[in-house]
Order: sequence, then C-alpha cells, then structure tokens
Amino acid sequence: MSTLLRLATAGSVDDGKSTLVGRLLYDSKSVLADQLESVERVSRDKGLGHVDLALLTDGLRAEREQGITIDVAYRYFATPQRTFILADCPGHVQYTRNTVTGSSTADVLVLLVDVRKGMLEQTRRHLSVGQLLRVPTVIVAVNKIDLVDYDEARYREVAAEIDHVAAELGVPNLVTLPVSALNGDNIVDRSEKTPWYGGPSLLELLEAVPPETEVDDQPFRFPVQLTIRPQEAAVDPQYREYRGYAGQIASGVVRPGDEVVVLPSGRRTRVAGIDTADGPLDEAFAPQSVTLRLDDDIDISRGELIASVAGAPTPTQDLDGMVAWLSERPLRVGQKVLVKHTTRTVQGIVRDIYGKLDLDTLAPAASETLELNDLGRVRLRLAAPVMAEDYTTSRRTGSFLLIDPQTGGNLAAGMVRGEQAFADGAAVEADSVLNWSI
Repeated sequence: MSTLLRLATAGSVDDGKSTLVGRLLYDSKSVLADQLESVERVSRDKGLGHVDLALLTDGLRAEREQGITIDVAYRYFATPQRTFILADCPGHVQYTRNTVTGSSTADVLVLLVDVRKGMLEQTRRHLSVGQLLRVPTVIVAVNKIDLVDYDEARYREVAAEIDHVAAELGVPNLVTLPVSALNGDNIVDRSEKTPWYGGPSLLELLEAVPPETEVDDQPFRFPVQLTIRPQEAAVDPQYREYRGYAGQIASGVVRPGDEVVVLPSGRRTRVAGIDTADGPLDEAFAPQSVTLRLDDDIDISRGELIASVAGAPTPTQDLDGMVAWLSERPLRVGQKVLVKHTTRTVQGIVRDIYGKLDLDTLAPAASETLELNDLGRVRLRLAAPVMAEDYTTSRRTGSFLLIDPQTGGNLAAGMVRGEQAFADGAAVEADSVLNWSI
C-alpha cells in the first residue's frame, strides 16, 4: 500500500506554481479527459499557442481572469509508490495567510523561485513560514530554466543564494533543483536539457521523502471533542450507562488497559475500551477518530486532554510563541483575543510583543505592533489553562489560533515556544533568527 504525503506549493507571483502543479498532474497522468478538454478550450479562447496547465488548479473565475492564484486549491493524485494531497497556495503577498493554511499540515513545501529574479522578499517570507511551521522537507524548484537557455551558472548562483538564506533561517532539510514547469523539464522525468544536473526529478524527490515519525514513537494525546451519553429512552438498556469521549487522536497510540491522565484536572485512570462506528478496536493511533471509555467515572468535557501519563504536558495560562499575523487590523499589547488550542477555546490578552522578523536581514526587529503578514513573537495570558507543548515537539499540541472575539474571524496562526527566550520587558537582542524563532 502506498504511503500518503501532504505537500504545499508556494512562491512569489508569476513564479509558475500553478503551471508546475498542472504539469505534475498532467505528466503523472492524473488529469481526467474532460478536465483536459476544458483546459484546452479555455486556452484557445484566451488565444494561447499552448495548453495553459495552470488552469487545472486555478479554478475560481477571478483566478482565471486575473491569471493569479487567490485561494488554496487542493488536488489529489497518486503514483504506484505514493498517494499525494497537494495544496497549491497563492503567491501574492496579500494572500500569505492562505500559504500559512496550506503549509500548516504539509510534509513537504515545494517553493518556486524564478531563475531570472532569484530570491525575493515573498520568497524569504515563504521560507520563513516553512521554517516556523516546521515543515519537515523543503524543495526549492528553480523554475523557468528554459528562459535562460538552461544556463548552469545562473542556476548555481540562485541555488547558492537559497542555501545561504535557508542556513540563516535554520531550515534543516532543503533540496534545490532546476525545472521548467512550462516544458516539463525535471518535473516527472529527468531532462536531457540539463545534463549538468545529476539529481532526481521533482516527482522522484517527492516519492523518496521519508514517511513521518512512526506513531509508536510519539506520546499519546487525545483532545476531547464530545462527551457521549446516549438518551436512555432511545437506546438499548445495555447502553444506558454508557459514557464515552469522542475525538481525533492528535499523536501516539492507545490501547485498552493503558494508564492515562485527564488534563487539566490531573485525574488518572485507565482506558476501558476503544469504540468506533464499525465496532471496538484493540488499539488506535493518530489520526484516527474514536470514542474512548475509561475505567473511572470522571467529569470530562470538550477541550480537556486525555494523555499518556509519562511525559504529560503541564497545563499553563501563559503562552509564548511565534505568530503569523493574518488580519488587516494590527495586533497591539493589551488586545483581547480568543485562543483556540486543539478543541479548547479560552479568552486571552496580549501581554507582550517581543518584535517581528525583518525579512531583509532575517533578524528580529523591535516592534510594538504586528501588521498583516508579519511574523512575530508574542506572550499571551489566558483566562483558563491549556495543555500546550513546544511546537518542535508536536505540531498538533504546539499550535494555536488567535480569534477575534467580536467577529469570530481568524487573527493569527501561532506556534508555541516551550522556553522563554526573553525576560519580561526585555528588548530584542538576539543576533540571529536561529536564537529567536521556533
């Protein structure tokens, strides 16, 4: 059975993201005949001399008319080796929030760079987002190599610049390769036009990415979504005393008999059974959705966490972390927000803004506010505890959302830092982003 890989594409405007995705789908024979006919027809109507494969992903009318990607487009395809879920993210700076959304669950970030332009501010921003979100693998496709006559020297120059920025940001696993999304060079098959490049094609790289950490190596975390108590008059008498806790396993494995702790109360008990719509299970693992029964009758509600006793997180009312600010209204100290962590939503207030990331110098800069698309460090004080862990430990229990309490709109995506890097009121003094970010 093939393994599943989630990937996201990003890059600056007109770097060719949608064309690359379309080429990947087309050359891997993942496009239906009626889809291809529609794209060919629209391409003819636009007066193009070639099939515009970007139209396979730019599905919104506004996207097709303007020639840009606005929303995240999800596509599904498979090869004999692997199944893929692909998120084609917008490149325009005003849609950076969509890139954060698409990259938040990705195993691989495919970042496109126009070989003629090299690194741009938006490219740096997307690399920063990938690093902050701890995307395990970053592949930089240096696109439009055909427009510089497949010049090796120009590719090496751009690749060196990318490697330098990635090293400053602390991106742990980065690979570059030359491609032409329009012509298909090094997308699915290796191109004869780049004999100086001896590496794999993009699809070969994606098929070779190692699977994520085995679930057995991760601690068990189960955010409770719902307490299930069937109505006594409507169920079989044997289920009248039934009490179960439904949710999706965030990490790890659970089996009947395992000792667990319920947080934030700290009550310990054991798992009595694991139920699903198809019947009971002998074990369950992330990301399965199940209902747990416990040995003891404990008052548990939505937002509480059932976790393995060993290494269980400590409930806290203080959060320190990096945020990608997604709202047009600036963030300021003293602002009241709602903090959504797993299934738990609590009130909070912004205690400190330590600063933001300067995308030109890749160093932290002092700032009293965060504007749209800024990446910054904040500290929050919560009205009730959450069971947060360092984002480097767990992307699920280490992430949070900031929500506008009046409109319900998302304000920011946040990543928890387990250790405080600055004392209260201290100025930003770190000399590199490696000492400051996640």
